[in-house]
Amino acid sequence: MAMSKGKRWAIAGGGVLLVLIVVAVGALLFAQREVKDRVIAALGPLGSAERIDVGLTSVHLTNVLLKAPPGWPAGDPLRADEITITPDIRDLIARRMHIRSVVVRGFDIAVLRTRDGAIRLMPNLRKSVNGSGNEAGGGAIPASREKLVDRISFEQGNFHFYDMTVGPPAFKVTVSNANATVDHLHLPALTEPTNVSVTGSIKGPTHTGTVSFDGWIKIATKDSQTTSKLRGIDVVTLDPYLLKKTGAKAPVMGGTVDLTVESTVRDYHLHAPGTVTIHHLQLAGSDNPVDTFMSIPTQAAIAALKSHNGDITLHFVLDGNLRDPKFSVQESLMARLGAGFAKVLGVSVEGVAKGAGETVKGLGNALKNLLGQ
Repeated sequence: MAMSKGKRWAIAGGGVLLVLIVVAVGALLFAQREVKDRVIAALGPLGSAERIDVGLTSVHLTNVLLKAPPGWPAGDPLRADEITITPDIRDLIARRMHIRSVVVRGFDIAVLRTRDGAIRLMPNLRKSVNGSGNEAGGGAIPASREKLVDRISFEQGNFHFYDMTVGPPAFKVTVSNANATVDHLHLPALTEPTNVSVTGSIKGPTHTGTVSFDGWIKIATKDSQTTSKLRGIDVVTLDPYLLKKTGAKAPVMGGTVDLTVESTVRDYHLHAPGTVTIHHLQLAGSDNPVDTFMSIPTQAAIAALKSHNGDITLHFVLDGNLRDPKFSVQESLMARLGAGFAKVLGVSVEGVAKGAGETVKGLGNALKNLLGQ
């Protein structure tokens, strides 16, 4: 019996649909395999994951570790309980590397500030992603030069900051209970604005404060507009920055710091107005004229603090050329805080000079005693 025309069309249509499904599944499997190969290549020889599971729309990594390269002084660059990578399948099929999202959960990330002030993190991963052109599988998968990541999220983890400019050894500050997002990374040029947001906590001996950072950065040119805030940070935790760099000798017994900085960088020129408030600052007394707090004799600082109930607010503006080797953001900030501290406490220039004279006299007397004269 002859098959009706309608049935022949139905069978033909079903065959075409089956072919399309097979092609689509094949393309999806190819894309999944490519993502997995790219992940393995990005981890490099010093990276590992306990499991790499490839799903229909994402790749899931469990217990991820990036080991430290030779000479890295800040512990393992990355540990994470899990990382989920969601690619744009259509772009992958077209051989374009486009990642919709990367979610990193339960992480510990080491951030290194070198002696020259440069910030480094996950160096091996960055080198692998930016690419030497070597791909997994002996180079069988040609890599598109452009790579786009829409969003990277860091959830419930810790950033460990190791500052080589303070020490040795490197001064360590941990931002715990941290969450962060990085939106729009267009590699390798990195000339477009990348939005960054970070929140977390800093635990001190007596207080736990909060930290936040928001804004955008053009990584290639260093142009940026950001807002940094510290709230309720224990003064002792920031001692190397707020005190020692300004020549302080006096022991800090207690207090907290609030800080807000609105920073703009254009063509390597920094303009950053800010405010620092120190609450309930307590200094230990000292009869030694050599002991100072922000270049002010300790006894004078303690007496002045009593009239302010231990609370001080300082306003400052940082301006400078980041390409100028003589300009240091940290040293500039400390100089302005020291001058502002003296002004707010009502210590005159003559008073500071007199204090400096007493310091020199005290040093002279100490030397005389040492030499038995």
